[in-house]
Amino acid sequence: MHGNTFINDGCCYQNHTFEVPLSYSDANSQTLSLFAREVRLNGDENSAKPWLLFFQGGPGFPSPRPNGHSGWLKVALQRYRVLLLDQRGTGHSSVITHQTLAHLNSEQQAEYLAHFRADNIVRDAETIREKLGIDKWATLGQSFGGFCTLTYLSLFPDSLLQCYVTGGIPSIDRTIDDVYEATFKRTAQKNKAFFRQFPQAQPLCQKIADHLITHEEFLPNGQRFTAEQFQQIGINFGVSDTFLPTYYLLESAFVEVNGTQVLSYEFLNAMLSEQAFQTNPIYAILHESIYCQGFASQWSAHRVRQNHPQFNYQAGQAFYFTGEMTFPWMFEQYKNLKPLQTAATLLADKTDWQPLYDAEVLTNNKVPLSCAVYADDMFVEMAFSCETLNRIPNSQAWITNEYEHNGLRLDGERVLSKLFAIGDQTLATLV
Repeated sequence: MHGNTFINDGCCYQNHTFEVPLSYSDANSQTLSLFAREVRLNGDENSAKPWLLFFQGGPGFPSPRPNGHSGWLKVALQRYRVLLLDQRGTGHSSVITHQTLAHLNSEQQAEYLAHFRADNIVRDAETIREKLGIDKWATLGQSFGGFCTLTYLSLFPDSLLQCYVTGGIPSIDRTIDDVYEATFKRTAQKNKAFFRQFPQAQPLCQKIADHLITHEEFLPNGQRFTAEQFQQIGINFGVSDTFLPTYYLLESAFVEVNGTQVLSYEFLNAMLSEQAFQTNPIYAILHESIYCQGFASQWSAHRVRQNHPQFNYQAGQAFYFTGEMTFPWMFEQYKNLKPLQTAATLLADKTDWQPLYDAEVLTNNKVPLSCAVYADDMFVEMAFSCETLNRIPNSQAWITNEYEHNGLRLDGERVLSKLFAIGDQTLATLV
């Protein structure tokens, strides 16, 4: 269970590995290996500090590998021992990639992947808590990590001291189409803001998209680059300070070769680096399922997109970037997603997803829940977050337009300090 330990700049980092079942409902289930890294101030190994479990955003991304003397972790270590969990399928936790799934057929891939949602991530956390001998612990959830937090509060509220969430309070009962209607509207607003600030970017985007429609261009991995893929870099508009770097990138798109304009290698290489779906396929294949409880997603973002035709680019019309959405054509175009196309279709058609939240338990919540809700969040709709929090007692929201979705990464010391203060105030009213 315990791995190597090292010390860096006054912080002690200790690796842990745990064995958990793939399926908690199957006594004969195969097992997974989970990795988590404990971070504490050097000398705190015998202290009475409580534990804080960090739930990473995503789904499909590992916990950060941070410096203990910067950002939110610097603040957290003053009062907690922190556990950075690589959620199942990420990082060093039985990682899922196109390589590790290659030995399974499509039906086996779909069956396997269905076990990697928030409900089982939370059951993993409970298993780890018990194995470490922790009575109760606090949690910090960023983005999808906030979704996991509400699942934890639904399934195992008695295991929790306090919960902190940044940019990650979901609706617990709205349809998935409601979510993507809101997402497309927010994304349209971000597009308008970008092109208002950089009007010269609109003809540049049209030129790039038109070129991709009429010419074959290939990314460094050999994958044909398309206008639809180009649109997806708009996901960056959901985090702070990305308008100017995006404009600079557009300026460098073309290079002249023998009198002909082609997309530059610099630009194409940058476009490949934007495709996190290539290295983290859970992000694509399970993204819509994080909203599913007893119903199929049926490629919701693709369907809802048809209600917003400005996102379906055609030559001669205004160009719009898309945002945090996944589409069926991605599994036809993305090199590392192609082997997962049938599995993705099976999961999009899956109707028997188990509930992720228990509304009755949440309406009787006694765990202090402190949240940063971002007013202009492109990924998690503020109105839906407020709807949910209004139904959860002992929850308190700090609603702010000072940050985008990445507030915790950008200014973690201030954001987490604010949530600690809110949580302490809530806790004082319960004592």
